[in-house]
Amino acid sequence: MARVQELFVTQIYREELQRGATSALVSELLAAAHDIAAADRAGQGWSKVHDYPGYTSYASLNDLPDRHPAFADLVTVLDRQVSAFGRMLEFDLAGRRLTLDSLWINVLKPGGRHGSHIHPHSVISGTLYLAVPKDASAIKYEDPRLPMLMAAPPKKPSAKGKNETFVSVAPSPGTLLLWESWLRHEVPVNHAKAERVSVSFNYRLD
Repeated sequence: MARVQELFVTQIYREELQRGATSALVSELLAAAHDIAAADRAGQGWSKVHDYPGYTSYASLNDLPDRHPAFADLVTVLDRQVSAFGRMLEFDLAGRRLTLDSLWINVLKPGGRHGSHIHPHSVISGTLYLAVPKDASAIKYEDPRLPMLMAAPPKKPSAKGKNETFVSVAPSPGTLLLWESWLRHEVPVNHAKAERVSVSFNYRLD
């Protein structure tokens, strides 16, 4: 009988923080995100100039853990989760460590989207979802081999996730997703009637 060996697997790490000891943290982060977004005039201006459909602190604030204790608590949680994911990926860090490089708030308005992109100069990237209203966007990942597929036929609608060219992962409030930073992804149009709020971040190798 023929055997199939699976090679070069792309892994997505998922944890639910809306439970147990971290459940209160998600609510605290959501309230803090709204307060910071309302006060961050620079971020509001950057979002408007760059046609970001809502608000992001990506280009305006680099001190969220110092600005609010909920974000400092989040960094402690993220450090632990990213370390676990690194072990799963069997990284040989050779005495080095994965360190938080950037952390930012995203408030995506109804009808907004975020085009396909990667996170250069990082090792692991991720998002923690704070508010996910009904019909809010899932995150959509792209098969990293897509540019090399050439004459490959399309996949069946019933194809298993591991065989699809694009895979959408629908989060809930408190969902934490981690992936390797080279993995291309996008946020399709937000069809919800309310804002989708999340915190994204990058870890580098120090």
